[in-house]
Amino acid sequence: MADLFSPEWMRAFGDRWNAEPDLAEALAKIHFNSVIGYGLENDPTPLGVLTVEAGRVISAGAYDGQKLNWDLRADRDHWQRWKTKGLNMMGLSMAYMSRKLQFRVGDYTAMIKDPRMAGPFIKSFSVMSRVGEG
Repeated sequence: MADLFSPEWMRAFGDRWNAEPDLAEALAKIHFNSVIGYGLENDPTPLGVLTVEAGRVISAGAYDGQKLNWDLRADRDHWQRWKTKGLNMMGLSMAYMSRKLQFRVGDYTAMIKDPRMAGPFIKSFSVMSRVGEG
């Protein structure tokens, strides 16, 4: 399987995202457009990026200086744990409060208060767990 947040992994994540109605279709209903970076907490820039228009990933790959709406960071162990086990609302709150999940760019508070965004955000972690499946 491709390394976490590698261009190949990001493209597979984007495909899985688009195939998940609770993610792509839910975000399409609120006309969600964003450039989302994913990376490790000690790196100066994210490793991978998704560009989302009307809820669907239109491009995925390596970060190449794009202006980000969201920049999510954690250490490799936490990303692997969340990728394997997913993340629920309580776990997300704990990860954010303890700074295990960092929002370098993006408004966590506004996102978490809007169930139309919070639900799909949580769902994105379970979608990560399906990257690499047949």
